[in-house]
Amino acid sequence: MDVLTKDQRHKTMSHIRAKNTKPEILLRKALWHRGLRYRKNYKMLPGSPDIAITRYHIAIFVDGDFWHAKGHQEHPGEQIGSNKEYWQKKLKRNVERDKEVNDELTDMGWLVLRFWESDIKKDLQKCADMICEYCGK
Repeated sequence: MDVLTKDQRHKTMSHIRAKNTKPEILLRKALWHRGLRYRKNYKMLPGSPDIAITRYHIAIFVDGDFWHAKGHQEHPGEQIGSNKEYWQKKLKRNVERDKEVNDELTDMGWLVLRFWESDIKKDLQKCADMICEYCGK
């Protein structure tokens, strides 16, 4: 059972950001300082990549560890305590959708890079270096 009322849960969930998260902003600033220009949440592409470097056809996604089930691809939602069935189904669908978007972008000739939020927080320079490597910078 949920300990919050429906309205309280709605308010809590509405504060979860889908774009402009701290890890996204950190990565964007690192790329900007290296002279790379990009589009944010580029709606012209499937999945609206968090960062799209259109000049080099690179689509970058910053995936939240929880929402994209890092380390739990085979069993998404194992770390959930309540309403397990709902969350496992939701997280599993997120992983499936990520794969579908990757395939669609790849078929369009785009390179897809995905970074976990924890990896960006741990080693931002390494993530930025990897992107720059593909851009020849």
